[in-house]
Amino acid sequence: MKKDKKFVDRFLSIVERGGNALPAPGTLFLILAVLMIIISGIGGYFGWSTDFIGINRKTMKTEEMVISVKSLMTKEGVNYIFNSMVTNFTNFAPLGTVLVALIGIGIAERSGLIEAILKKVALSTPKRLVTIVVIFLGIMSNIASDAGYVILPPLAALIFMSFGRHPIAGLAAAFAGVSGGFSANLLLGTIDPLLSGISTEAARILMPKYEVLPTANWFFMIASTFVITALGAFVNDKIVEPRLGEYKGEETIEFQDVTQDEKKALRVSGIAAILMLLIMFPLRAVLGASFLGHALVPVIVLFFAIPGLAYGKSIGTIKNDADVMDMLTKSMQSMGSYIVLVFFAAQFIAYFGYTNIGTLLAVKGASFLENAGISGIPLIMGFILIVGFLNLFMGSASAKWAILAPVFVPMLMRIGYSPEFTQLAYRIGDSATNIISPLMSYFAMIIVFMQKYDKKASIGTLISVMLPYSMVFLVGWSLFLAIWMLIGLPIGPEATILLKLS
Repeated sequence: MKKDKKFVDRFLSIVERGGNALPAPGTLFLILAVLMIIISGIGGYFGWSTDFIGINRKTMKTEEMVISVKSLMTKEGVNYIFNSMVTNFTNFAPLGTVLVALIGIGIAERSGLIEAILKKVALSTPKRLVTIVVIFLGIMSNIASDAGYVILPPLAALIFMSFGRHPIAGLAAAFAGVSGGFSANLLLGTIDPLLSGISTEAARILMPKYEVLPTANWFFMIASTFVITALGAFVNDKIVEPRLGEYKGEETIEFQDVTQDEKKALRVSGIAAILMLLIMFPLRAVLGASFLGHALVPVIVLFFAIPGLAYGKSIGTIKNDADVMDMLTKSMQSMGSYIVLVFFAAQFIAYFGYTNIGTLLAVKGASFLENAGISGIPLIMGFILIVGFLNLFMGSASAKWAILAPVFVPMLMRIGYSPEFTQLAYRIGDSATNIISPLMSYFAMIIVFMQKYDKKASIGTLISVMLPYSMVFLVGWSLFLAIWMLIGLPIGPEATILLKLS
């Protein structure tokens, strides 16, 4: 065991040193963007392309498609580089979410509300359960779309620090739950109807009236929530945190008992939060399903801002509107390095999408596995590995599934597996490697959060910290699926592993 642990430590240290030997994250994304221009030029010159059957995500219909590498070294490509530079940055999805959410979080943090809540958590939660609670909350947060990425990691870092533990371990545990356990949940999320619609169209290639319901994977994902929580807690407490060692950074937090004034202010903020929720319930009924989209971010802003204002007014940290504006200004100032990093990351990710290189990789990977000549559990495990690998290069879950579903859903239907089961296997591979992919939208943001506790933290640091979670999730979740297959349990309401022909 000691030898194995030393080997893991050495391996992760090599990964960290290698990653951190690279240029600064912003510079690295700039270099990757330049490389993408060169590679696309080569691919365009030699005519890299392939044809495949895919699903048009606008019409949700199966179509024959030809995908070719689009060169950024042509007149059209150069025009795209210059004309899209601003919109690549401003349309980068996490940028708006992070900055808008920070308005509410900034008030809650600088008014003293978050610190007071953390005091209560630190003084009332058993130390041995902290990791489990953080990872579980991370997994559950995916019903709130991307909000969990912005809120949970920095809060988890503070919670861990309040227990005298390494804050980066808390940040990593939350990120592992939010992103690595993205598909698992006790409830249905926004991803379920999105994937089931694509699976339905792929299944109808063979069975024209087949329908995959949004609840198709629900039973398995409920069970997976507890499996991922247990696996994540094991990795965090036995591998990640021991390797990080004792925290000796400049940021510190020591909690004393909650004072009477703080208790009173917490009660006031709690009443404000309840009143806000009572107002939001009718709003939820009016907005319907769209409430889980862009509308949720402003709701989260209000959920932090209103109790924060109430707390600050009660405790005395907010005396007038100037105090509030000062809090917001200081919160935004803390995100300066993130904004710079996002500018370069957004260019690289946009170029990657424009050139179709990620799509070409996905099609080639699907063809490779289809022609590999394996079946049964080895085929499913191979499929999960291929998806996990492709996820490093193509972040969007729905975009990848629109390419892979028309290949693998009919392929596995022919040997007796249901479309619901194929979709389930896809979700495992798509989730497990999120946390080590630089193309993942919130990857840059997590690096910035990490640099608060380690000024030298870079891409290598983050990958070395998250790699154990990714590998254990991939292996452990796949084995859990294999056991589920052998037992033959249903994977959702009216959804089975084997295809029903009637």
